[in-house]
Amino acid sequence: MNLSQAAVAFLPQEQLALSLLPHVLDDAADGSHDLSHLLRVWNNARRLQQEEGGDLRILLAAVLLHDCVRVEKDSPLRAQASTLSAQRAREILDALGWTAQDADRVAHAVQAHSYSAQITPQSLEAKIVQDADRLDAIGAIGVARCFYVAGRMGSALYEPLDPQAHGRVLEDRRFALDHFPAKLLRLQEGFQTASGAAMASARQARMRAFVEDFLGEL
Repeated sequence: MNLSQAAVAFLPQEQLALSLLPHVLDDAADGSHDLSHLLRVWNNARRLQQEEGGDLRILLAAVLLHDCVRVEKDSPLRAQASTLSAQRAREILDALGWTAQDADRVAHAVQAHSYSAQITPQSLEAKIVQDADRLDAIGAIGVARCFYVAGRMGSALYEPLDPQAHGRVLEDRRFALDHFPAKLLRLQEGFQTASGAAMASARQARMRAFVEDFLGEL
């Protein structure tokens, strides 16, 4: 797929997508943060925007640039990833002639999207981007991404003697199953929009059912 073909998928902002995609598509071979992820987050954001409002131009720029600086999950810099991406987003938008005010709106949404950063989104667009990205971390796709990332990091599926961590601390960098109680099953508590919370509820139920089935098979 070339850039023009990819940009069309980001209707109705395909021209903006065409200008930003060269800055975000790389050869990192991370299937959890690739073009498919950007498309899913964009589709989530558009659905939320239809219910909540917000500026589609700001939303698409923030969606496309929210992971423009890649930091692996097991890196000590992980908590700074969204701040680094926000800084890079400002540089990219400045070079494209965006106003400082609009670039700042995008940068805030980029910085606030991250769970690790623990930054409260202040604008509607930032709330939507955070919700849209977190929706992609839960549900059936969230389960798939969790185990995909665990494989990339060399993690085990679960701790064999105490998979539910009844007598130990959770270690989600070592065991994929630990990541569900450590983070994924807690994400629903923090959704910023009513529409996002409603979508999250259904996805969270599917994810809980998976974990119960997984444990049942053990």
